Amino acid sequence: MPIFSAPDGTRLAYRSLGEGDPVICVPGGPMRDAAYLGDLGGLSARRRLIRLDLRGTGRSARPADPTSYRCDRLVEDLDALRAHLGLRRIDLLGHSAGTNLVAQYAARHPDAVARLLLITPSVAGVGVPVTAADRRAVADLRRDEPWYPAASAALTRIAEGRAGAADWDAIAPLRHGRWDDAARQLDAEHEAQVNAEAADRYVEGFTPDATRAALASFPTPVLLLAGEYDLNSPPAAVAGIAALFGDATLVVQPRAGHQPWLDDPDRFVTTVAGFLRTA
Repeated sequence: MPIFSAPDGTRLAYRSLGEGDPVICVPGGPMRDAAYLGDLGGLSARRRLIRLDLRGTGRSARPADPTSYRCDRLVEDLDALRAHLGLRRIDLLGHSAGTNLVAQYAARHPDAVARLLLITPSVAGVGVPVTAADRRAVADLRRDEPWYPAASAALTRIAEGRAGAADWDAIAPLRHGRWDDAARQLDAEHEAQVNAEAADRYVEGFTPDATRAALASFPTPVLLLAGEYDLNSPPAAVAGIAALFGDATLVVQPRAGHQPWLDDPDRFVTTVAGFLRTA
């Protein structure tokens, strides 16, 4: 696995998969091993995927300074990867919580981004609200699923602030387009793949007001891809993120959840590869 040095000397790892022009891929979690991204539904057949293990995750080293897990401090790790690859500008893809880091990178280094892709993006780092009504509207699309009654009741308790641990398990199907074995495995692996200490520090580095202001003048085309069934990042909230940019394309993938490349790989790859080719 290739290794490079962050500005503070921390040794960082990345996985390279596929051929062609590179796309740097930043995982969510936050602070989850990038292995869960797989080949992004077959996107590696079109482009070379550079999947970065953020510091303290996957095969990247843990830093001496734990405050360096902050999202705002990880921006320079990402730029060190760009320099290591010998690229003046990069195609940059973030998933879920990783989009908070990608957005800060775009705000701080706009001239280094050729194309920007935000896949089922997190709203936290840019201060876009997700309402209970947004989540309920998405959940109710699944009312014909056998697990829906339990998930719906759990979602109500969560919204009312009286959830128990079992309620968070009950709404797991609402994060996926299909609650099948692949989705169950992805959920089961999540905890072991996330550096919990790093995740807590990561969110301390969000700068919503400054990031929003910088993104208003971001000069590069942006693709935002939402899943129709995604409880975590409902399409209405993703539309709010799209409104922060001057040149944004919002695509809502039908019947897709928070990992849309699992629910309909062909549609996902066609959308992403088409944007990368034409933007």
